[in-house]
Amino acid sequence: MATVTKKELTDRIADAIKIKRVAVKDIVQRFFDEMVVELAKNNRLEFRDFGVFEVRMRKPRMAQNPRTLQRVAVPVKCTVKFKVGRQMRDRVTKGVLPQRGSKSERTVPASTATPSSPPPA
Repeated sequence: MATVTKKELTDRIADAIKIKRVAVKDIVQRFFDEMVVELAKNNRLEFRDFGVFEVRMRKPRMAQNPRTLQRVAVPVKCTVKFKVGRQMRDRVTKGVLPQRGSKSERTVPASTATPSSPPPA
């Protein structure tokens, strides 16, 4: 699994649409900045087929230090929750599953297959 950076993504976009990299970088950064501004206002960001970002408040709670076993109070905390959209979930699932015929694909030997069992995917 490789890590893709914002720079690599902006370079790909710039090459694909024939716009200067600096302009694409500014647009992408502005998009991220606007997302942060809206989330800071406690607004929900919904991108159809991609997913939904929303701010969630975690309740204050009591926790325990595992080393000292001392009880500590954990204050209220805001977090950003992302719920994946259907189209992205489907495309990622298809991209992660092993390809037919690969060594990592699990196959059922013909001698153990039963008529009621579905064929291997």
